Amino acid sequence: MTAGIGLRRNLLVSRILVRMSSNKFSYEEAVKKLNLLQSNKSTIEQIRKDIKSGQKCTNLEDMEKYLSRTGVSLTTLDKLSVIHVAGTKGKGSTSAMCESILRHHGYRTGFYSSPHLVAVRERIRLDGCIISKDTFAKHFHNVYDKLYATQSYEGDMPKYFAFLTVLAYSVFLKEKVDVAIVEVGIGGIVDYTNILRKVPVVGITALGLDHTSILGNTLEQIAEAKAGIMKKGCEAYTVEQPSEAREVLERVARNVQCSLTTVPDYKSYTFQNGLKLQLTVDIDAYKINASLAIQLAHAWMRKRTNNKREVDVTNSIIDVNYNNDVITNGSDSNIIRKLPNETIKGLSTCRWPGRYQVIETENSTFYLDGAHTKESMEICAQWFKDNNRKHSKSLIFSATGDRDAEILLTPLKNVEFETVYFVIPTALKDMSQKNDNYSIMEHRDLIARCYKNAETWNMLQNNCKRSYVMVLECVSDALSIIKEVKTNKSVLITGSLHLVGAALSIIDPSLSEN
Repeated sequence: MTAGIGLRRNLLVSRILVRMSSNKFSYEEAVKKLNLLQSNKSTIEQIRKDIKSGQKCTNLEDMEKYLSRTGVSLTTLDKLSVIHVAGTKGKGSTSAMCESILRHHGYRTGFYSSPHLVAVRERIRLDGCIISKDTFAKHFHNVYDKLYATQSYEGDMPKYFAFLTVLAYSVFLKEKVDVAIVEVGIGGIVDYTNILRKVPVVGITALGLDHTSILGNTLEQIAEAKAGIMKKGCEAYTVEQPSEAREVLERVARNVQCSLTTVPDYKSYTFQNGLKLQLTVDIDAYKINASLAIQLAHAWMRKRTNNKREVDVTNSIIDVNYNNDVITNGSDSNIIRKLPNETIKGLSTCRWPGRYQVIETENSTFYLDGAHTKESMEICAQWFKDNNRKHSKSLIFSATGDRDAEILLTPLKNVEFETVYFVIPTALKDMSQKNDNYSIMEHRDLIARCYKNAETWNMLQNNCKRSYVMVLECVSDALSIIKEVKTNKSVLITGSLHLVGAALSIIDPSLSEN
């Protein structure tokens, strides 16, 4: 009898220990630890202070130390084959299409992007899929514990984005991806992702004025920052740029001794076997990004072939024969014109949530786009107007960071919204129920900003049909009001990817599981 009691006690203790161990290394615990690291907002503010005081930015030196503390030297990182993408507009969708093309050609892909919409796991993808909670937790705790154990002083830990960058590179190396598509966070030259020394292919999307307090107030200064991802011997590709930006990109390319090619017009492509290409979004800006993605993916495959790397035929990896499908224009790098079926399938099946996304519900159609620059908002406004000529219209808006709300709202003033909701970009008022999207510390002053944005909107509406304006503390309040109105309506949600993410966590909470 005593032995039986002892056995039961031992089993109970074992279960408790297993439960404690499980909690310690769970996904929820990983998110909790991650959110305690210094926020991206604080990081940006520190960079601004360093710029104003003339201090040197130490992002890359810091990254080298963090990687080393996790057992990854720069020599080890050199083994990771990367397509690095910077730019003001479209770098996320360009990266997503590039990844999809390479995956459909049979390569094992990694993809690092920011920000996330619903779950932080969205930032790191393997073979096109958001990594699972278990995979994220396993890699997270491994990296976190190594960094925590090697602190020189209390708090000697990477900031939020820096940590995730270290984590992403660690995941890609351990999972042995063939290629990693890495989207720059902010800028380029001092971005944490730019710790990479050897990059075969680089892409720079359309440039415009954004993050001016960090990158500069002119297009030339911004182009200089973005061009900082170019490396000696890489192939760099870009879209048609304003002349002042193009001149900077060309100068930097010459200085670092890499090629720079402007991608062709999307209409110039032909298709293998007559297979037609239907993109998920039929707007010119998206087509420009598609052309850049095509050239980036094929440049990487061509360089892989030319380097005579071993091809795993058993995994159906096929390197494209470019001899008949490319043209060379003087000093320009090779440009592919005739698209193989794998490329077409990669483009046509690519989905990039939160960018020109449409979701139908019982009595509303939601149009979500994370536009947050003047140019992207102009495209967003036209996209929304072209698709909503018969519906009553509502707008849910929020701007974050240092962005000028008047610049963002001006393209929307002629859309004739019946109702406009200015909201704090959080899903719920009760932040104890928040997902892993952001910290409450970053939103204490945003209600005042919402009121200011409402004043700006009313000023812009001076000569237009006036909207009914409401200021609300969270996205769910706006969605609840919209749901109560039974008429069929179209709702545009824009101004910030954080806002779009908060809305998606309510409208489509399964996003991060897909």
